Amino acid sequence: MSFTHINTGALLAPTPVVMVSCSDRENNYNIITIAWVGVVNSKPPMLSISVTPERYSYAMLMDTKEFVVNFVSEELVKAADFCGVKSGRDIDKFEACNFTPINIEELKYAPAIEETPIFMACSVREIIELPSHTMFLAEVMGVYAKDYLFDENGRVDFVKARLVSYQHGEYFATAEKLGFFGYSIASKKVLKRRMGK
Repeated sequence: MSFTHINTGALLAPTPVVMVSCSDRENNYNIITIAWVGVVNSKPPMLSISVTPERYSYAMLMDTKEFVVNFVSEELVKAADFCGVKSGRDIDKFEACNFTPINIEELKYAPAIEETPIFMACSVREIIELPSHTMFLAEVMGVYAKDYLFDENGRVDFVKARLVSYQHGEYFATAEKLGFFGYSIASKKVLKRRMGK
């Protein structure tokens, strides 16, 4: 099988798609949809988001240095798309999407979206200016999940969350579990317990 060279770019797929909620110091909230998000450290837990300086949320992030990563479920994908194509300069996205902002004890300004299945409260630790985007490296201060997502062992069942991924302009469902870390070497007993096989 042969390969064809395509235009060089950051053609990574799939990526998560999340709604990042933020605020200024006067409690003017905004939501920006981001696919450029990723885990960068485990102890302490840290992640990054990348935003262009032209985006309305950029000044809020630079000022308060906090944000919330709200996971996107299949039910929220249309609202997530809306929050990615509309500017907070022109519209209140919480109101337009019928979202409820909720305060989080770990953060002073940024609200979470009550309708999301899972959210992470983040505090910016470092800002890196890159040629096209600015990367915000943040420590995860708290993680919250809706009660219905927990299995009998107290773990979050991500299949129940029905999360969405993003692949170069298109959204995809991710609700099918294919395996778990270490399943390629797991015993039959463990496979049966974890996968039902």
